[in-house]
Amino acid sequence: MKINSHPYLKIALKGIAIVLLIIFSNLYLQWCQNNLSVELALKFAFSWHTAKFFLACGVLLLVYGVFASLAGSVLIGGIFYSVVIGILGYANHTKMVYRQEPIYPDDLKMVTQFDLLRTMIGNGAFFLAILFALAAIGAIGWSIYRSRKLNRRLQVMRGAVLVVCSLGLVYVSHFNDSNNLLRKAYNQTALWIPYSQKMNYYNTGFIGGFLYNLRVDAMTKPEGYSKEAIQAIADTYNAQAAEKNQDRESEAPNIVYVMSESFSDPSHLNGLSITGDPLKDYYHVADQTISGKMLSQNYGGGTANIEFEALTGFAMGLLNPQMTTPYTMLVPKLTQLPSLVSFLEQSGYTATAIHPYDTSMYKRKDVYGVMGFEQFIDQDTMTYTDKIENNPYISDEAAYKEVLALLENDQQPQFVHLVTMQTHMPYAGKYDTLNYQASGPGNMASLENYLQDISYSSTALKNFVAELEQLDRRTLVVFWGDHLPGIYADEIKDQNETAALHETEFLMVDSQGNFAPEDVPVTSPFYFAPNLLEASDQPTSGFYQLLLALQDELPAFEQGQYYQEGQWQTTLALDQEAQEIYDAYSLIQYDVLQGEQYSLTTGLFD
Repeated sequence: MKINSHPYLKIALKGIAIVLLIIFSNLYLQWCQNNLSVELALKFAFSWHTAKFFLACGVLLLVYGVFASLAGSVLIGGIFYSVVIGILGYANHTKMVYRQEPIYPDDLKMVTQFDLLRTMIGNGAFFLAILFALAAIGAIGWSIYRSRKLNRRLQVMRGAVLVVCSLGLVYVSHFNDSNNLLRKAYNQTALWIPYSQKMNYYNTGFIGGFLYNLRVDAMTKPEGYSKEAIQAIADTYNAQAAEKNQDRESEAPNIVYVMSESFSDPSHLNGLSITGDPLKDYYHVADQTISGKMLSQNYGGGTANIEFEALTGFAMGLLNPQMTTPYTMLVPKLTQLPSLVSFLEQSGYTATAIHPYDTSMYKRKDVYGVMGFEQFIDQDTMTYTDKIENNPYISDEAAYKEVLALLENDQQPQFVHLVTMQTHMPYAGKYDTLNYQASGPGNMASLENYLQDISYSSTALKNFVAELEQLDRRTLVVFWGDHLPGIYADEIKDQNETAALHETEFLMVDSQGNFAPEDVPVTSPFYFAPNLLEASDQPTSGFYQLLLALQDELPAFEQGQYYQEGQWQTTLALDQEAQEIYDAYSLIQYDVLQGEQYSLTTGLFD
């Protein structure tokens, strides 16, 4: 008996094959999510979280249905689906290894960043993924062309499946709507953990966590939000700023922000032994001025989020946890976003952003336009592009030369915001000459190259500060590392508190040497601007006065990390006065990022 002579049997076998494909693909995603543990993947699916696993299978079936109906072939649709899921799972595993966080929906926008992806995962894996992707695209293209010969009945069925699955995915994309049936089904068994997306994905599965991070409001509306409430806050802090500004004259110094990629001090971590002092030149500068620790939102990544905080004065810790990257998910949708850029431009500053890499990373070109930067210099428009040995990225020394070339034009004060790339991962093989050795668990080759990286970065910073002293115009610099590199072994992470894995170095320096040495235990990047203006006796704004008031009560915080009275806490506990300041700050941030932007007409940011 031939199978072809029994069409219903053939259909049944295809159905079984599709079901098995969906189940195995979901298991594969869980395997990648659970550090390649078959045991954990199977327990998640068939013991701990079975309901959520099969809800996720339903979502994946819709995805497969779109591919198969487009291709007009169950087989080719399955091949294309398998390649997509394969690459997605591998990407998620890689991000978990290096950054301790999963793939978010918004990360898919980086799929065209070929140079960055290649350097992160290595040439072999990158070109293999490209080969599979091209083969899958070619196969589905050929299948679509061939599908013209399908009979009318199959074409109608194909169209119906495409419509149903597409509409289903549109409905799924509204997962965070309160009345979404899929979300309600998940809610019956899901334990959502908003403050930790890593645990969120573990507890609800890759698909559940991924859906949880689809489009969402930037913030939940705070209690008491109204135009009158915003005006009252503005009146209070504008009065404080006006009183302070009576005794301040705007000498308009240059201001330079330097966000140094992955810059941190590994010697502060338990479990490592390091020979030599790679940060000797950094501390030569830091010990003579205002310096200390900065709380980074992320470990191993999240650069754009720290940049967002430093430029805007708004805290990631107040945003909905699904708002994982404001630069790509929020800022391009805004027409106005007050920031240090807009504040300084009112005093006649020109604003330039410099990033020795691709302009499309994190939509920086669009974001900088919203913020008001007049110029964005990238790797293709920089004058100085030197690199060190085998390092694929433009050096910090070259980037500082680019800044100095701008500052030598002394016709008007300048704000220059530099985001460096020299110390970006991967690290192994960057340098032939390694002057520092390390011992401990994990990849010491990467760590030793990283030590060489930050040594070069430290020397470049020291020389840059010395060059600034020769300029006619006073220049103020804020320098900080955005996050730790994602290179430390699990044994190292286990020996260190959460805060230690999120603390980087920062300093503020005055080219005229007017900042007395001060050791800051820890701060958050959204406090940089008001503190710089305060330390340099420059005119301030009502919003910056609000931030200073908040800093007095809460020197540093992110979601689940609150520095109070010299101790780290996992929950926030404030007295009445501190709570009122915190609530006022929350209302202003909501107003600008999600609300009606009443505060933009109150003078609070002027």
